[in-house]
Amino acid sequence: MQTQRKPAKTRSPRSQRAPRPEFTAAVRYLDGSRDIFHVRNADDMEDARALVIAELGQLQSIVIAQRRAH
Repeated sequence: MQTQRKPAKTRSPRSQRAPRPEFTAAVRYLDGSRDIFHVRNADDMEDARALVIAELGQLQSIVIAQRRAH
């Protein structure tokens, strides 16, 4: 007995994933100094905040904003 072959499925072209958003973080350290960082590996604003805090430790203040594409 011969087996029947299923028709080949047509492959749809891979859809491109939307690029991850980029964020800018302005931080003020406990000693009063300040710095600006660009966060690229975050999924959303809360994730960007968590990444900055995990990297830098305690901060006096932090402001996160999503960067706009040009």
